[in-house]
Amino acid sequence: MRHFLRTGIPDCPRILLIESGPRVVIERVILHLRDLFGPDVEMDLVTCYAGEPAGFRGRVFNVNDYGGAAGRDALWADLVQRNYAAGGVVCAAVPIMTKWKWWLAYKVPAKIFIINENADYFWLDRAHLRQLRKFATHRMGISGAAAAPALLRLLFFPVTLVYLLLYAGTMHLRRRIRQTF
Repeated sequence: MRHFLRTGIPDCPRILLIESGPRVVIERVILHLRDLFGPDVEMDLVTCYAGEPAGFRGRVFNVNDYGGAAGRDALWADLVQRNYAAGGVVCAAVPIMTKWKWWLAYKVPAKIFIINENADYFWLDRAHLRQLRKFATHRMGISGAAAAPALLRLLFFPVTLVYLLLYAGTMHLRRRIRQTF
């Protein structure tokens, strides 16, 4: 998550892609990145899928080979030596590798870009805060017409929780009183 305050696109001799969504997304974004940074850009991939995406030539790190906390440290030891200038995180609407992708996005000393399910992407920096806000509110379901019901559910959640706890408490108390008499 470094380079958040810098708005320029870095020189990218090596890019890390974190595939946490459908394979077709990463295959399409590889073509865009080769157009943007040139055909000689080196790309590495962190994935949970077997095999390589179409058109990919680079090193593949499969998270299934790195299990547990010790595995995470081993993956980090392999990645830190590679000196990435940019890292792309697939944020499609599927919960695949969620903990891995955000851990890597935080740890990798590179400028991060977010890739959606349409293979569109934007840089994670202060120049794109508005786009990031729209993306996040859409993912959380609090944008547009869905915002009012979601906020009402959020406001009434404590009231509902208290009601359910009181109800459960009275039912247990009534059962206890019946058992004793």
